Formats: sequence, structure tokens, C-alpha cells
Amino acid sequence: MAAKEFTFRCLKCGHEYQGMYDAKNVTERSCPKCRSNSIRRLPAGKAAKK
Repeated sequence: MAAKEFTFRCLKCGHEYQGMYDAKNVTERSCPKCRSNSIRRLPAGKAAKK
């Protein structure tokens, strides 16, 4: 399975951003805004509407 682009959300500051995710190569992520490592991948279609 190849890496796919997903939306991630920081649980600390609420910042959402797009990033690649590969289930075979899981790496620790940090929020590009506040540098917290409390990041969660959002299910498809759950990104905030802007």
C-alpha cells in the first residue's frame, strides 16, 4: 500500500494540515504551528470546512 495524503489535526491548538501517511512506515509527527506531538489523522471527510 502506498502512502496517501490525509488531513491531520493537532489536539493541542486545533491546527489542521495535509500530510502523507503510510501505515507501513509510521513516524512520530509534530504540529507545524505549535510543535506539539498530539496529532491525530482525521477520517476521510471529517476535515473542517473552510
